[in-house]
Amino acid sequence: MKPFLLLALAATAATAAEKQLFNGKDLTGWSGNPALWSVKDGVIVGKTSADAPIKGNTFLIWKDGEVSDFTLTLKYKMTPGDGKKTVNSGIQYRSKVADEANFVVAGYQADFEYGDKYSGILYEEKGRGILAQRGQKVTLTQGADAKKPTITVTGETGKSDEIQAAINKDGWNEYKIIAKGGHLQHHINGKLTVDVTDETAEGAKKGVLALQLHAGPPMQVEFKDIVLDAE
Repeated sequence: MKPFLLLALAATAATAAEKQLFNGKDLTGWSGNPALWSVKDGVIVGKTSADAPIKGNTFLIWKDGEVSDFTLTLKYKMTPGDGKKTVNSGIQYRSKVADEANFVVAGYQADFEYGDKYSGILYEEKGRGILAQRGQKVTLTQGADAKKPTITVTGETGKSDEIQAAINKDGWNEYKIIAKGGHLQHHINGKLTVDVTDETAEGAKKGVLALQLHAGPPMQVEFKDIVLDAE
């Protein structure tokens, strides 16, 4: 076979591996509280209000499969409801559904916020808490308590304030998550925010994807251009 044909076939295969998870029209393929999630102007919108606050974190769950090794890219934007307070959201991956009726999930979370500290960290929802701070390269090993892994900082991915400076607090940002085995990486706007090697038994290797709507002050979070490249 001629070289240019091999290249063309390889390019086609790479493209075929990518999947658009949001059709830009409605929430087909996703499951969440319809009072909180909607699609407006081609964008997924999650919104809470001061008049009807939510009691706990809730999620919009992708229902068309689970992920193991993958690259996920999407764009996000946050708006605090009162224009002042810090509000938080995140992207769940390799997670499990903990409460199907209330759309609650638990597991790895690529965190982001309307604030200055937590965007890009690795957090484990309803689990082991913060596993890597922004700018850290870490290895997680088994601790005496399964809920408290030994976290060893082995290096840095960059300076936290420089990563924050690259984030558009009032506009759209691109989030990329790469998960291969126990190796997890988060990127925001091209900046590597954390690099984690999870060697523990608790480190999930497969599970669901979900988008978070956080309890607390009123807020709005938006998502678009959600592309999964599963391996």
